[in-house]
Amino acid sequence: TKATGAVLQKNGVPCTVVAYPTEPEEGVPNAEELIREKEICMVVNVPTYDLKRLEDNFIMRRTAVDFGVPLLTNMNLVKVFADAAHKHAGGELTGLDSTTLFEHYKAESDADAWSDPTEYH
Repeated sequence: TKATGAVLQKNGVPCTVVAYPTEPEEGVPNAEELIREKEICMVVNVPTYDLKRLEDNFIMRRTAVDFGVPLLTNMNLVKVFADAAHKHAGGELTGLDSTTLFEHYKAESDADAWSDPTEYH
């Protein structure tokens, strides 16, 4: 959106300014449509107590969830994610193998389990 785009561009972060879902603009991509089409690969939308665009922000968050687009809604999490992404891009995070929770449990031995081996995970 315009205000967020201005802050990002001021700080040297490349971005494309998009229109709010409830205020389509001629020649400006609409945020909701881009999320639906998965042209936006992550949504950062941090609600605050003084939100002025309650409906627009809800639409963007809800669309991200409905279409399986990662959504960050907490500024501390945004900072941690940005730091990790920066370190990963710089080659500082190597040797980390990501697995699903189910893969982790499958590989876990009974001795490693923190619960009773007969308990369903």
